[in-house]
Amino acid sequence: MATFPTAEWLDALMEKLNGDQQYGQIASKWEGDMLFKIEAGKGLEQNIFFYIDLWHGKCRGVKALENEEEKKASFALSGTYENYMRLLKGDMDPMQALLTRKLGVKGNMAVMMRSVPIVLDFVRCCKEVTDDFI
Repeated sequence: MATFPTAEWLDALMEKLNGDQQYGQIASKWEGDMLFKIEAGKGLEQNIFFYIDLWHGKCRGVKALENEEEKKASFALSGTYENYMRLLKGDMDPMQALLTRKLGVKGNMAVMMRSVPIVLDFVRCCKEVTDDFI
């Protein structure tokens, strides 16, 4: 388990996604990389950017980025650090967060909405590797 949002957390997430049989089955048809923007705020002094390459139930790579222009991704999620914490603590439903714009998303929303089970299981994996917050 690891502290969110650190490079160690990102590495732990990659290991979890690649070793989790349930995620592998549910996301077996997913094709799309993601950019996460964690906006500075309560407890976080500057924006953090994570890139996660997801492909057919596996994570092909992760990287902490300097800025959001460093990598282009199929989907970009953005939100305040506080909202990411609420999501990872289970205090906010992932789909409700997207629909109420607590987390913003850029990319093909039709694909995202058809992929609700994948989104929910991805968030489960994120929660399971998180034991603390900076």
